[in-house]
Amino acid sequence: MQAPLASTLQWTHGMQMEMAVLVGIGFGFVLERAGFGRADNLASIFYGRDFRVMRVMFTAIVTAMIGVYFLDLIGFMPIGDIGLLPTYWLPQLIGGLMLGAGFIIGGYCPGTSLVAVASGKIDAIFFVGGIFIGSSAFTLAYPSLEKFHESTSMGRVLMHEWMGIPSGVMVLLVALFAVGSLTAVTKIEAMVRKSLESKQLPEVSS
Repeated sequence: MQAPLASTLQWTHGMQMEMAVLVGIGFGFVLERAGFGRADNLASIFYGRDFRVMRVMFTAIVTAMIGVYFLDLIGFMPIGDIGLLPTYWLPQLIGGLMLGAGFIIGGYCPGTSLVAVASGKIDAIFFVGGIFIGSSAFTLAYPSLEKFHESTSMGRVLMHEWMGIPSGVMVLLVALFAVGSLTAVTKIEAMVRKSLESKQLPEVSS
């Protein structure tokens, strides 16, 4: 089951598709308003200048996590009904590193690149073209990569199950980690901006 909330509310397929379009438009609008449609804003996180990406994503993750936890707690949307892809830790680790490299080089991730295209950014059009080329190359090369792609399987894994702790404790730990990380990056931003400002100060002639 991929959409337990829709099943709980007994939405028809048409209603699910309409809601998907509305949510997608809303999501794209929020990303654009948050500055995610500009490569310089997105890449700034890697240079310590601007952590808006981390702030928005951590806020979204923690909010969704707490919401799903309580919906599961009251039995309205059991977490076991949510469709999760199986974990293949080694290929997914390497894929994540490659995605991160593409992010820092191109300034976008797949989602934000589409937001930027909708905003009329020329560089994002080339980035999306690169995604299409890379995806096509992977598809064509898949027979040679299939063995590696299916290696180190862990099945359907939830973090609290993997660590052997209650789900509520896991939610609390992630929330505390998010708060601590956001506090730390605020200090990092201040230090980096102070350093940049000191380098840009004009020299005083004697």
